Amino acid sequence: MKSRRDVFQAIADPTRRAILTLVAANAMTPGAIAANFDSARQTISKHIQILTECELLQQEQTGREIHYHLNPRKMMELAEFIEPFRKLWDDRFNKLEAVMKNYTSKK
Repeated sequence: MKSRRDVFQAIADPTRRAILTLVAANAMTPGAIAANFDSARQTISKHIQILTECELLQQEQTGREIHYHLNPRKMMELAEFIEPFRKLWDDRFNKLEAVMKNYTSKK
């Protein structure tokens, strides 16, 4: 299934990030996920749908129940994409820190 939604827009929402954090530990049913939020279950279901469409969550049917869990392949893709940017900003902050230390030591 081709992703119809932008992954970065999906993870920009704090509720969806919280859902990802919840299911990172273990697979959960939609009801168990919704129980962790003050929002209506329908609202949480929409968030789960968006995360599933982005392939960040996968669903697994066990009898009548559907359990959602993280898609490690997609999460790894996301991490690999972000890594060069993280390194770039780490380098920039380290350089800024060195300049600031040099400036304060001269005062």
